[in-house]
Amino acid sequence: MAKQKTSKTSKKVDQLAEHIKDFKDKTLTTNQGLKVNDTNNSLKAGERGATLLEDFLLREKITSFDHERIPERIVHARGSGAHGYFELYKSIGKYTKAGLFTDTQRKTPVFVRFSTVAGSKGSPDLARDVRGFAVKFYTEEGTWDLVGNNMPVFFIQDAMKFPDLIHSVKPEPNKEIPQAASAHDTFYDFVSRATETLHNHIWVMSDRGIPRSYRMMEGFGIHTFRFINEEGKSHFVKFHWKPILGVHSVTWDEAVKINGADSDFHRRDLWDAIDDGQFPEWEFGIQVVPEEEEHKYDFDLLDPTKLIPEELVPVEIIGKMTLNKNPENFFAETEQVAFLPGHIVPGIDFTNDPLLQGRLFSYRDTQLSRLGSPNFHQIPINRPVVPSHNNQRDGHMQTEIPKGQTAYFPNSLSMGCPHLAKMAEGGFTHHQERIDAHKIRSRSTSFSDHYSQPALFYRSLAKWEQQHVADAYTFELGKCNHQEIQERMLWVISQIDQQLAKQVATGLGLQIPKSIEQPVNQAIGADADVDDFQPQPKKEYLKKDPALSQAKTKFDSIATRQIAVLAADGFDMKSFKPYKDALEKAGAVVKIVAPHGGNINCNQDMKHIVAAAIMTTESVLFDALLIPGGDESVKSLLKTAKFTKFIREAYKHCKAIAALGAGEKLLKNAGLPDYKKDKAVFIEAKPQKFIEGIAQHRNWERMEQTDAIAV
Repeated sequence: MAKQKTSKTSKKVDQLAEHIKDFKDKTLTTNQGLKVNDTNNSLKAGERGATLLEDFLLREKITSFDHERIPERIVHARGSGAHGYFELYKSIGKYTKAGLFTDTQRKTPVFVRFSTVAGSKGSPDLARDVRGFAVKFYTEEGTWDLVGNNMPVFFIQDAMKFPDLIHSVKPEPNKEIPQAASAHDTFYDFVSRATETLHNHIWVMSDRGIPRSYRMMEGFGIHTFRFINEEGKSHFVKFHWKPILGVHSVTWDEAVKINGADSDFHRRDLWDAIDDGQFPEWEFGIQVVPEEEEHKYDFDLLDPTKLIPEELVPVEIIGKMTLNKNPENFFAETEQVAFLPGHIVPGIDFTNDPLLQGRLFSYRDTQLSRLGSPNFHQIPINRPVVPSHNNQRDGHMQTEIPKGQTAYFPNSLSMGCPHLAKMAEGGFTHHQERIDAHKIRSRSTSFSDHYSQPALFYRSLAKWEQQHVADAYTFELGKCNHQEIQERMLWVISQIDQQLAKQVATGLGLQIPKSIEQPVNQAIGADADVDDFQPQPKKEYLKKDPALSQAKTKFDSIATRQIAVLAADGFDMKSFKPYKDALEKAGAVVKIVAPHGGNINCNQDMKHIVAAAIMTTESVLFDALLIPGGDESVKSLLKTAKFTKFIREAYKHCKAIAALGAGEKLLKNAGLPDYKKDKAVFIEAKPQKFIEGIAQHRNWERMEQTDAIAV
């Protein structure tokens, strides 16, 4: 075996040497052979200025990337969608003239698409990943697309780096492994060298990377946008979606098992909730910063890897979105919907965020490739609710029949129509921002603080959340085959938090390096001094921001929670019925899991439909567990080992468990440690106590006891 291992190692070394030989001394060029001296920064009007259309390097790189897949989306390929509407609580005309934010009588139709980022269309729902949260508002002034994620920051600061980021996280090109996973060498090679990624990355390593459902995750616009009011005054704004059910997640152990038990878990959850009339809801909030306060904070508002802590600028809730209708056809709607950040309405405008500036080009280019025509706006799901009139004609898949002799402006043959809209008639005008700068391919040094906000995020987490972050880093880095990458990551994690790095290092069996070759800020320009662009030392401008922790979310509802009832013939109806009635009144979904499918009879000889036979389901698909009494039922359940596994696994995952009468025998048989002292285990308790336990989502205090439980 030792010789075989040595032989494999030698082969890898030879392959690496051959790879290096192939690329040694080769200079980066464009597709036309032009030598490139910076592939990290787009061309801007000054360090913090707008990206310039003339940047042919950016356009070539992004265009090539956008057209790599036909027709599946390169990113966000795995998606689910739903129709709904947005209602405004109060007018915010002091900030914006946008009609959907000033007219409280409106009910604005929306279509929302949720998605994972890295996996293919056929990948599982519970990958550890960022989730897309894109909302198409069909407003009376035109369509507005708020194309966001379930995390408030992005991996990179400049769109020029997006192909590099996605190439690193996608399956490695030589072997197309792994699918929908970041736990591999190329991704961590990139992250450890491009430290601007660390803030978004620690969010992905937290429980935010594996949400309980789309209905229980936040959404963010990510970028800083502008609001423009009727007087032309500009305010900076960030957009937030706050789920009515609170922000909840699953554990990694559950996610792995859910992917095996039901790879469509999130997709099915969203469909079933809407189909059952349990309509998902999110409140819409804004963080507004006056333009004159742009440089007030210890971070740059234009940096998409930074958030504005809610402790500094509270989120003002102004409206609510409700999803109340499933698509009629997945392909026609969910698959063909096209979101573009460039779709805005009067009262909303862009900033010079270099990632946003690049997205304004990339998304349209992507839709041209994916949907095959500039006429993708004619597909029903993409059509605005107001008529469109312009001189654009023909093209592949033209479905309209334009009338008239003219297709140009100005004209007299059609009496100048379609005519230009005046500003008073709602004509769109951009915010007049003065630009007086040199064209430069670089990045502002105000973007080079890479450690302060990841550290703030980690400090703000509850103890159990911090443990999950450490476990995630340990798992992911444990999948890397190159020790130098693992050590480089340990060093950069230590710049976020020393104790976190020590915990991960212990799990990997490695030491944290005292120093490494410094990861260089990707903002280096051709003529820049490297030392000027090193990541800045960590600052602590805020001790904690409670809004960053899921421990501070809502715990007042069990609506749509899935409750598994372990029962067999002869279960006790008298004790079960008050629980069932109370749970369903609170909006929970009660499902009987029995030794077999079909029906079972309670001790009152009533038939009850079995939702799932024990051999066809898993505990990870449920939020809580109820075991009714009844000697005959309990005796039957004890004969099947999987019921014991079901109980032990639910307990290990810190879920609420209630046992009635003889049902406690199953808990004793499962060998649960100290279950009688556990605040989320209810023996002969009133139904309301069980409901309150489920609403807490998990009893995370149980974590330390459950490590020894084998399932």
